[in-house]
Amino acid sequence: MEQSPFLKLKHWQWWAMVAINIFFLIAGQAAAVLLGRFYYDQGGNSKWMATLVQTAGFPVLFIPLFFLRPSSEASTSSTSPPIRILALIYFVLGAVVAGDNMLYSVGLLYLSASTYSLICATQLAFNAVFSYFLNSQKFTALILNSVVILSLSAALIAVDDDSEGPSGVSKKKFLIGFLATLGASALYSLLLSLMQLSFQKVLKKETFSVVLEMQIYTSVVASCVSVVGLFASGEWKTLQHEMQGFDTGRVSYVLTLVWTAITWQICAVGVVGLIFLVTSLFSNVISTMSLAVTPLAALVVFHDKTTGVKVIAMLLALCGFASYIYQNYHDDTKARRLQTDVQESHDNSSC
Repeated sequence: MEQSPFLKLKHWQWWAMVAINIFFLIAGQAAAVLLGRFYYDQGGNSKWMATLVQTAGFPVLFIPLFFLRPSSEASTSSTSPPIRILALIYFVLGAVVAGDNMLYSVGLLYLSASTYSLICATQLAFNAVFSYFLNSQKFTALILNSVVILSLSAALIAVDDDSEGPSGVSKKKFLIGFLATLGASALYSLLLSLMQLSFQKVLKKETFSVVLEMQIYTSVVASCVSVVGLFASGEWKTLQHEMQGFDTGRVSYVLTLVWTAITWQICAVGVVGLIFLVTSLFSNVISTMSLAVTPLAALVVFHDKTTGVKVIAMLLALCGFASYIYQNYHDDTKARRLQTDVQESHDNSSC
């Protein structure tokens, strides 16, 4: 059984690593969404380019993979599933990632950053549903409460007459953006459940390197699909004109795309780190909770319009987060207590 360097950490070091990864996830995701909105605001219009940069920075992930891969993992390679099975899993999941990122790009094109983030918060509700059917996760009263509250939060945004997209986007395009973001949130939650199912049924292990490799190879496939989409749609022909017409200049155009790609991968490092240090559920909860930070940042950076309904929706989303996190805390405490009892029982029988 392979061991990771993380398992040798002292208690305070473990908490420090958790805190660092939470920062990576929240800061990376918030910065990536704001940069995506900035790209559109300054004259960018290529949905496929906005999709590509969400995964094109995957080479950054080779850095933590290189430094943190346990040396003993090489000896366990024989237990890995056949290459063709791995290739099929990575291809299917990577194609789903590309489609999901495309929906997110459409949503961000037609919605303000704050509205977009609030709708994305519904992924936690979708995750609870998919986890129930695919991963045998219990559907408790607190989880149900979270699903209902988050659904109400999204519904308020949908029916708010004052809701509007950036630069006077029409109601029709706003609705398209809303549905695209809602669909992307559902697809992302399904993707997480499928990944967890892959770890449980096929890979049969969830070590740091295996999770990170999953992130890298699915990103490779998603990037390739995005490049094909970019050329097949003909959007590649407009990129030169788009760069020239970018409001803040060509250099700013390039830097915006580069830093968007980098910040998405910083977020990915945080996601993978939390999956390994804690659990995949905890990682998803923090990922969703970080969406509450983005509307606040958008209010400061882009001066997004704040309505009473949007404030209520934000408060409801926070209540939904709290309900979900408390359930996660309760389950984690119960699991730790059970593990301690088993360990004590084992130690007593050894005496």
